[in-house]
Amino acid sequence: MNEALLVILFFLVLCIWLGLQARKGKNMSLEQWAIGGRGFGSFLLFFLIAGEMFTTYTFLGASGGAYRSGMPPALYAFNCFYFVIAYWLLPPIWRYAKKNNVISQSDFYDKKYNSPALGVLVAVISVISIIPYLIMQLKGLGIIVSEASYGSISPNVAIVVSVIAITIYVTASGMHGVAWTAVIKDIMILTVVVIMGIYFPLHYYGGLQPMFEAIDTTKQGLLIFPEQGLSISWFISATIMTALAFYMFPHMLAGVFSAKSPKSLRWNAGVMPIYQVIIIFSLFIGFSAILQVPNLQGAEADLALFKMAKMSFDPWFVGVIGASGAMAALIPSSLVLTATATILSKNVYKVWKPNTSDEQLQSLSRMLVPAISIVTLYFTFNGGESIFTLYLMAYSFMAQLFPALFFSLWKKNPVTVQGAFAGMIAGILIVIYSTTSGTTLATLFPSLPQVIQDLDVGLAVLLINIAVTLGVSAVTRKTSIGMEEDNKQALGMDKTKLVK
Repeated sequence: MNEALLVILFFLVLCIWLGLQARKGKNMSLEQWAIGGRGFGSFLLFFLIAGEMFTTYTFLGASGGAYRSGMPPALYAFNCFYFVIAYWLLPPIWRYAKKNNVISQSDFYDKKYNSPALGVLVAVISVISIIPYLIMQLKGLGIIVSEASYGSISPNVAIVVSVIAITIYVTASGMHGVAWTAVIKDIMILTVVVIMGIYFPLHYYGGLQPMFEAIDTTKQGLLIFPEQGLSISWFISATIMTALAFYMFPHMLAGVFSAKSPKSLRWNAGVMPIYQVIIIFSLFIGFSAILQVPNLQGAEADLALFKMAKMSFDPWFVGVIGASGAMAALIPSSLVLTATATILSKNVYKVWKPNTSDEQLQSLSRMLVPAISIVTLYFTFNGGESIFTLYLMAYSFMAQLFPALFFSLWKKNPVTVQGAFAGMIAGILIVIYSTTSGTTLATLFPSLPQVIQDLDVGLAVLLINIAVTLGVSAVTRKTSIGMEEDNKQALGMDKTKLVK
């Protein structure tokens, strides 16, 4: 067994131990298990939310995107809209959740619109979106561990062992286990990515400026936005869409509900952009690999980080890098498992069996964790292109939940439950069609200016969703008001007859 694999196994065992220790002294009610009893202060919440933001994409995707396509995907990793939305939107969401004992994302829609059926619809959309997301995290984990161990462990074995580890501490400790392991994960990622991001440009080029000059000389145009395609208008619209969808995911809202106060959420929204600087170093790794390990094609580009690490460091440090990357998948996967189990028990099963107690729901949620893990493993190894297609649609699916949530925070919500249903379903159907058919604004409107053609088609879909949501709401509200007036008139006539 090589040094790198020993280091990876050490940190895997450490994660399991930390996850199990997190439950000590806690009465594991459903609220404690699912959202940490709403007791996470600013420090722990910072690591929890960062643990979800900085995943295998930060580790492999950002550096691989910089290597493969240059500046557009590199800058795409920087999204200031995340934090603007978080600052204004999350505190009122938290306050409503606290007041109404909301513990899951679907719960929020159920109680806001007084409609368990809407909660079920949101749960179905979320599970369809989140399972492919989880699968892609696990596939990334398998690649990371296999590469870091110099091939001594296969990706499939790494995935199975990791899922077993996640299942153990999530079943036992829920959100508390996720938060504790997130702390060590973020410290490790910050350390190894910064070291590599500084070392590679200095060691191989003599600094950042010489590196970028060499790249610009060899591959002209790679460091600027193209005039069409992945242009500036694409960048702006795509980052807006991603930010709107981000906090709609059930595991992200579970993290929000775990906060101790709205002040913790605002503090994190202000501080998190500083932490995002870590992505710069990940991009430096990708850019440094362009000339040092040339001609990586397709998915191989995402391995640029490990190609550079193996030719630069001793095996033990490659093992530390691999362990950091593995935890970049483990932490969000743990959060996804916790949130998915909660919404399936509380917002699907309880609708079917409304007399289920919180104690029974808590037991069911914990039992669902290994069941979801097994299903996820099956599709990880057998999902094929269908899972990848669902993964591509995941963010667009979740964005369709935004209008109903956003308008529900208004003092006078203009959206009815029928409008919320119609908008979500219309948006989902259009997303499925546009993704499977390859439809974009450029294919629909080839005569429009390029700046319009390059806009993310998801933005147009969201506008259609909003129009349908508000239109159906206006009609159903008038119908409802009309029925109420008819009932009042009928009641008045009955009273008159009784008086006579």
